[in-house]
Amino acid sequence: MTVVREQDVVPFRNRVKEYAVKIKMGLVNQTKLITAASELVRNMLRYGNGGEVLIEVVSRGRDNGIRLTFKDDGPGIADIGMAMKDGYSTGKSLGLGLPGTKRLVNEFEIKSEVGKGTKVTILKWANG
Repeated sequence: MTVVREQDVVPFRNRVKEYAVKIKMGLVNQTKLITAASELVRNMLRYGNGGEVLIEVVSRGRDNGIRLTFKDDGPGIADIGMAMKDGYSTGKSLGLGLPGTKRLVNEFEIKSEVGKGTKVTILKWANG
């Protein structure tokens, strides 16, 4: 799914919710997933001029989950270690974005190259 404008955020959130409901994810975990996804998609718009999000249903034994991969061709993150610290922000936000997002999901991976862009993958299990 392509997200390049603020108007793309609501349809994106709705799509994530549809997938979560489809795998019978509980309301609390849906809320955590959608909150994390919203933060990442807004970062992608703000810092990466938009990008692509891949939404996937994944299975591990009897467990189902949603994996979201956010990819942009923005300026990249020079210091991922600093970006992952609470309170750090290059913008005028609270700096809760990346570390807060990591706490909301079961798996979190970030790769970034200055001048090339950023890729963030998160995974939330339906029952985890």
